[in-house]
Amino acid sequence: MNSIKSVSVCGLGKLGACMAATFAARGFKTVGVDIDPEKIRKVNAGEPPVDEPLLAETIKEGRERLRATDDPSETVATDASFFIPPSPSLPDGSFSTEYLLKAMQPVAKAVRAAGKKGHIFVCSSTTTPGAVDSVLIPMLEKETGWKCGEEFSVCYNPEFIALGNVINGLLEPDMVLIGESDKRSGDALEEFYRSYTRNKCRIARMSIISAELTKISVNSYITMKISFTNQLRMIAEQFPKADIKMILDAIGTDTRIGKKYLRAGLSFGGPCFPRDNRLLAFTARQNGLQAPLAEASDRVNELTKENLLERVTQTVKPGGTILVLGMSYKPDTYITEESAGLHLAQNLRRKGYRVLVHDFAANSENNPSLREFEFVSDLNALAKRDDVDLAVICCPWPQYGSLKISSAIKVVSTWQL
Repeated sequence: MNSIKSVSVCGLGKLGACMAATFAARGFKTVGVDIDPEKIRKVNAGEPPVDEPLLAETIKEGRERLRATDDPSETVATDASFFIPPSPSLPDGSFSTEYLLKAMQPVAKAVRAAGKKGHIFVCSSTTTPGAVDSVLIPMLEKETGWKCGEEFSVCYNPEFIALGNVINGLLEPDMVLIGESDKRSGDALEEFYRSYTRNKCRIARMSIISAELTKISVNSYITMKISFTNQLRMIAEQFPKADIKMILDAIGTDTRIGKKYLRAGLSFGGPCFPRDNRLLAFTARQNGLQAPLAEASDRVNELTKENLLERVTQTVKPGGTILVLGMSYKPDTYITEESAGLHLAQNLRRKGYRVLVHDFAANSENNPSLREFEFVSDLNALAKRDDVDLAVICCPWPQYGSLKISSAIKVVSTWQL
């Protein structure tokens, strides 16, 4: 087994940039590859190419071992290449491999041209179960003219992280998941992670298809737990004396259930949870089965959004002014993809309301979808404003808990801040 001492990361987006930075900070020579010249410039200047807490400090820590380029042939000099381009959802719920193919193909050609055998191709993007074996590996074998598991190897190695805490999530994971084409590559990647991670986490090794199913199953299970919580909250709200916080605290005490994600709140969103859950349902359908639990989680999530919209529209008549506090899908990130705040704001505007918005990270510059709304920049002024009928807290930024709002403004918060 050859040890992994140098790595390349293809795709310097929200996750790839953090992977490259932490690899370098932990002592590995790292080359970042991207087609965006601005990201390359920033990395080579020791600056973060994306907004993420601790990324700037981590890049500085490993700057001597980190550089970026737009030339995929520079991956040949590294022992393993990690691929983390986007894998967008298709209308049927499956994930596209278009960007993975575009990222892997030139590297495969470069490896073949150099006659370098033993290279490890690591797919870190989430894929539709079966895609690595049926789409990616055949392409790599065609481009190299070699056999996977012999002259080169492939591992499926998705990360389990949360935006806003990516650096710590990478370095101190609950689990490292490795789907391996052969034992040699699995051994090398396990040794790499033993040195890279700061904690002694579980390293789960299995076949590639098993790992693909594991990845989406983790997120599908979490979304099921969140949807159960929201379903219970909506039921409890029908009983004046029911306290959802006390109910969930009691339920979570049972060790078979646990308290993680048992918090009264709103719908789940972001780039992973909704997509991975739908992907599990798609995978079942493709194999002549049903995944009613995954489908129900998605339906309850949509009901949660509709429930909030109905609650707000019953409180304020069309033409009124509503302030939506928290447009990002979770604190510590500017991502608004499928967020409760964005869904509420867009639907209120369609119904004829004047909609004001605020967020501590998301704004019209990093989120074009927010340009249609009037952004509130001075929260302190809310203590005196009388032109707002209702304020709705849609994202549990802790700062909203100490916000002073005029008594003339009604407040809706399911997060109990």
